[in-house]
Amino acid sequence: MGEKIGQIQEQRQAQQLKLGQTISHQQLLQASLVELPIMQLVDRINTEINDNPALEAESPTDAMEFVGGSDDSSEASGDFEILGSDEDFSAQKEREDRMSALDEALAGIGRDDEELPVYHGGNNLSEEKEEMVYGESESFYDQLMTQVSETALTDRQREIMEYLIGSLDDDGLLRKSLDVISDELAIYHNIDATNEEIEKVLSVLHDFDPAGIGARSLQECLLIQISRRDKSQLKTLMHKVVSDFFDEFTKKHWDKIRSSMSLSDEQAKALFGELRKLNPRPGASMGETLGRSVHQITPDFIVDTQDDGTITFVLNNSEVPELHVSQSFADSMKEYQENKEHLTLQTKEALLYIKKKVDAAQGFIDAVKVRRHTLSVTMKAIISLQRQFFLDGDEASLRPMILKDVAEKTGLDLSTVSRVSNSKYAQTRWGTFPLRFFFSDGYVTESGEELSTRQIKVALKDIIDSEDSRHPLSDDAIKKALAEKGFPIARRTVAKYRELLGIPIARLRKS
Repeated sequence: MGEKIGQIQEQRQAQQLKLGQTISHQQLLQASLVELPIMQLVDRINTEINDNPALEAESPTDAMEFVGGSDDSSEASGDFEILGSDEDFSAQKEREDRMSALDEALAGIGRDDEELPVYHGGNNLSEEKEEMVYGESESFYDQLMTQVSETALTDRQREIMEYLIGSLDDDGLLRKSLDVISDELAIYHNIDATNEEIEKVLSVLHDFDPAGIGARSLQECLLIQISRRDKSQLKTLMHKVVSDFFDEFTKKHWDKIRSSMSLSDEQAKALFGELRKLNPRPGASMGETLGRSVHQITPDFIVDTQDDGTITFVLNNSEVPELHVSQSFADSMKEYQENKEHLTLQTKEALLYIKKKVDAAQGFIDAVKVRRHTLSVTMKAIISLQRQFFLDGDEASLRPMILKDVAEKTGLDLSTVSRVSNSKYAQTRWGTFPLRFFFSDGYVTESGEELSTRQIKVALKDIIDSEDSRHPLSDDAIKKALAEKGFPIARRTVAKYRELLGIPIARLRKS
């Protein structure tokens, strides 16, 4: 009795081990795809398509021919009978066993009630996709200064230009008023420049590349880009939309614009298509750096924050093809179901090859679907947890958030969230950021209040940037200033974050 129970337990363990191996293989594939950024995913899909003839993208074009198929079944059957007439019993028995094994392996394929999986890829974001360039040798500031050196300016105009470039936000727009710039030039550079003089230099900056750099508003940024286009009716219509219907344009009220401008469907389609190509962040398009080690960064998520506080996002799947199982492979599987009693050994062996390829194709399509779902729920959780940042773009608005917070909100494994967050980028209204940017450790005060370490660092840097360089603040003085800003942290914590920011002690900051 005990021996029988032991045998049953051993059989169950063997079955569980076999099931575990099957699951782990699919999970391994899913994990590898989740980790890939968008362009590497496209490369991986193309490789899989090349390796597996049962996996196709878009519409199948070529029918596949199989040796020993239904059209050749009579000839193959004759060959089998001729060979069989000269074989002994053991060889015949071996052949029958192989046929039986093939029937068992092929069981269940081609059932009419099963639909082969299809993955719908692209989401028509090719016009909205933004590619950012990163490298090592030349910075955003350096690129603009190179253009300055190629422009005819007086020494005074060059100083004003350099200050304007240094005042640009990361997206390339100038959000300081001319009055403020005039005051700062007088205070910091002893240059008494009028608004008109600054305006003249700013107009020169507007001629720099990329188009829209130095604009004082999104509307001006887009109008500058439109002004560089060749003269045409489309250019005139684009200018009218941005000039007269800017509010409707930013809210994407396309129907209202089309109706007000009496556009035909064809005109509206062409016009709105060109408007979407305008770049609201010319600075971001230049990237952080450009050098010898250039590579393209394509955002995996496109996040849209509207003026009414609505935040939406889509996966950037514009480069991902629609995947499906080859129809010719599916037809061959159906043929087996209908004619399995009359198929030859060679045909069944060919069909076994087909089944393996179809299973692999189905598994790959399922893994791509899982990747899409995993990325979607992760980004949704990040937006929910960091909603304020997506509304105002202020780095100080980022709340403490670690991988565990997202894992708990999504129900995903911690390692899965980590894989999603690595090498992925999100394009937002405020620029394009790696997903890791949205994660920040927390600091708990003595009163139990949780603060973002990122918020503390930003506040600390602001305090030091605005200090009198002749009388720099001590760590104790910074501690008091932070407390006034709502960050009651200890002096040793001030010293820790100051060192992390690479800021020297007060004595070494004195000028």
